[in-house]
Amino acid sequence: MEGLEDYVDYLDYTPGNETAEPSGTLGDNTYFWKYSSLIINILIALVGLSGNSVVIWISGWKMKRSVNTTFYLSLAISDFLFCACLPMEIFYVMTSNWPFGLALCKLTSSALFFNMFSSVFVLMLISIDRCVIAMFPAWSQNHRTIKMASSVLVLTWILSATMTLPSMLHRNTRVLGNVTQCYVHYGSIAVGKAVVLTRFIFGFLIPFVIIVSCSIILCINLRRLTIKTTKPYKVMVILILTFFICWIPFHTFVLLELNIRKHNVYVVETGMVVAVTLAAANSLINPFLYVFIGKEFKQTLRKSIIGRMEYAMDEDGRTASIIQGSKSMANDGQISKVFVHNVL
Repeated sequence: MEGLEDYVDYLDYTPGNETAEPSGTLGDNTYFWKYSSLIINILIALVGLSGNSVVIWISGWKMKRSVNTTFYLSLAISDFLFCACLPMEIFYVMTSNWPFGLALCKLTSSALFFNMFSSVFVLMLISIDRCVIAMFPAWSQNHRTIKMASSVLVLTWILSATMTLPSMLHRNTRVLGNVTQCYVHYGSIAVGKAVVLTRFIFGFLIPFVIIVSCSIILCINLRRLTIKTTKPYKVMVILILTFFICWIPFHTFVLLELNIRKHNVYVVETGMVVAVTLAAANSLINPFLYVFIGKEFKQTLRKSIIGRMEYAMDEDGRTASIIQGSKSMANDGQISKVFVHNVL
């Protein structure tokens, strides 16, 4: 149940039995969602590749490097890599044949989960980063550097690859007649459940708790300020909300699949088709968020698309200059106020 094809062609699934032949006849409703998801995924691949390419170009070359743009660059690269693998998955769904070999079978089928882990870990880092800045502005001024952010991101990608490893190891290919299949087989129910639960706990639950905790701490710090901010921290908040909205249905139906025989098969079947498409859609949404949630919406609409993306992303990157210009207020405890007022 690792790749796109496993969701659109429903298997009589129990963890560890992913090689089972399809059972029964798919309902008309499921066929509708199957072919609708194919069209949507084609759009996700096309728009996601172009949109994230622009984000990578802007944040990597056009904009002045900062900790914030480094985080956004990481998100865009992760989304771009997933979108680059998606056409092969779409081809497999349409033809039921995998001509790309074992290595690409393992790689492309795990791309969705690598994207999930790397994205949620970076969003978690962004939340922690904002929390540290609000609580320890003087320390952040001296230690919050691009080099440190890059080092942490490297570790994050290594951790994401490690968490994705089970998906790769249990992928294989086999020849049946004139076609080659790319399939997943855990070997036992216990192993399959362990992978699913680990993915949910470390790729969703723990990051969600940390992000919510950081948000609460930020709100508490805002209440303590005498200068109240009226500027919402739009990019970070909407990126996080969008991620969890896109991934909640996926995790919900995957957990339902653990006891598939206790639920309506076609409900879970259709739900998985929709859920995996929604999860994939998260990879194309981020570039649009950078464009349309910058400050003063009417003014940004008059700019070029590239200009709007640069402005929206840079909106959260003015922290360093603000703190640098506020050194003289450190002894009076004003750095925190100025920072939070301008960033949050």
